[in-house]
Amino acid sequence: MEKKERKPVYYSEYLQLDKILNAQSPESQKEGIRADDEMLFIIIHQAYELWFKQILHELGIIRGIFSQSNIENNTPDIYNSVHRLKRICRILDVAVMQMGVLETMTPLDFLDFRDLLRPASGFQSIQFKMIEASLGLKYDQRHGKAYYLSQLTTADVDRVKTAESELSLLVLIDKWLTRMPFVNNLEYWGQEGTSDFWNKYREAYVSSLSEAEMAQVKVFDSIFINKGEYPEGRSFSVDAARNAMFIMLYRDQPLLQLPYELLSTLLEVDELMSMWRHRHIHMVQRTIGKRVGTGGSSGAEYLRGAADSHYIFKELSELTSFLLPRHLLPALPGSLVDDLGYRK
Repeated sequence: MEKKERKPVYYSEYLQLDKILNAQSPESQKEGIRADDEMLFIIIHQAYELWFKQILHELGIIRGIFSQSNIENNTPDIYNSVHRLKRICRILDVAVMQMGVLETMTPLDFLDFRDLLRPASGFQSIQFKMIEASLGLKYDQRHGKAYYLSQLTTADVDRVKTAESELSLLVLIDKWLTRMPFVNNLEYWGQEGTSDFWNKYREAYVSSLSEAEMAQVKVFDSIFINKGEYPEGRSFSVDAARNAMFIMLYRDQPLLQLPYELLSTLLEVDELMSMWRHRHIHMVQRTIGKRVGTGGSSGAEYLRGAADSHYIFKELSELTSFLLPRHLLPALPGSLVDDLGYRK
């Protein structure tokens, strides 16, 4: 079959630069006011939105992988997910550093055009809210929910609520961890399951605590020894928490190295999202002080409330409270060690 000749690709047409480079329309120019820094302000926020679009693209691929009913150990899926999560982290690095470019705009520079922006606000970034929802932030967990609804169009509220209604990465990771074989596979543990392992681990953990830390025992029991499937108020099931803990404890085993990288990178995403929010807070305080935001929020105070409450994978980070040094870890069944080391 004769190969069809493709039309040559031209750089500016491929990137649609005519649309991108003509997508800046400063309000100050419309009013005949000189505000030289409004162009920077627009381009910075447009760049953020492009990066947010890429993050949503990566999250869509990752969620597609974890939506599978089973992920075999010998497939590239976990590596692919880790690779894309690390890409999201590098994009968030850029987002944090990009704030430094915006900070070259002084408070007086911003005042030249700030009042012309009302009621537009960065709060109305739908893509950022969709990122939070795709990762696992629920509507009920959002800071300032009433303000959240009042500042968005009906169409945009629907877009975010649609994102919130879909299976988030947090939910999918919980399902993936829950179905791992380390906790419930009787071939490894016998008819007693892992109860003997967790009893020994609990005993070693309690012995490692100081008197001031003994309150942690009750928390340990609620997460790992709880008889129910999901401890009250938690997103991870008991089995998911146990398997995540198991991955952290035995991360040196070849089969667990990529799962550990995955969990670690999820925590890095949370950390970088927090760094971006806090950098935003400092930038706002420096630029407008205690004035309200252009969208009518309390400005830096609103941002601080969101930054303190919008952690998504905090249950993973909390597991580090219960780690033990390697020499205190209970011995694993030989058959499990063989499987974890690809020696079967």
